[in-house]
Amino acid sequence: MEVARDLLGSRLVSHAPDGTVVLRLTEVEAYAGEVDPGSHAYRGRTARNAVMFGPGGYLYVYRHLGLHHCVNVVTGTEGRASAVLLRAGEVVQGQDVARRRRAAAGVVRRDVDLARGPARLAVALGLDLTHRGASLTAPGAPVVVLPGPPVPRWETGPRVGVSGVGGDGSLYPWRLWLPDEPTVSVYRPAGPRRRRPQPGP
Repeated sequence: MEVARDLLGSRLVSHAPDGTVVLRLTEVEAYAGEVDPGSHAYRGRTARNAVMFGPGGYLYVYRHLGLHHCVNVVTGTEGRASAVLLRAGEVVQGQDVARRRRAAAGVVRRDVDLARGPARLAVALGLDLTHRGASLTAPGAPVVVLPGPPVPRWETGPRVGVSGVGGDGSLYPWRLWLPDEPTVSVYRPAGPRRRRPQPGP
């Protein structure tokens, strides 16, 4: 939770051949690995989630329901999985680049929606499965995290779309966001599913 809180208000700087985008994080979700029923790592290490079991400072990118990419920052230590899902942010530089990427992936009507939600955030930053396991600190890293000014306050609540116990906000109030930010995504509880639920990161 501490890392998730520290990420609020920080800047993500994404460099790619088609341009640079700088995003201020306004919403995140924390996941605690094997002890967290909402986490991809809850049932142990797999080829998909292996990067979560490595040291912090790397990207864990996955594809949600085969449709959208979601980007996480790995925050644990070697052998202990944890990650923070990057849910939403404000594009503060490179709006034209982010807008072009988003328009190519679907409809974008307002700049406030450029990175409002994890799938849109991934598109705006130009990140996909090829960035799974990428370092945030190595020379030439595709994304770097720069600390922002301390945020005076934040709010917490249940994680979005997480079913079962992991979605219980009284036990896991691990979605954090900056209040009064129009870029924060709309909360949606997990709906009924006919197939086995897919937890968060």
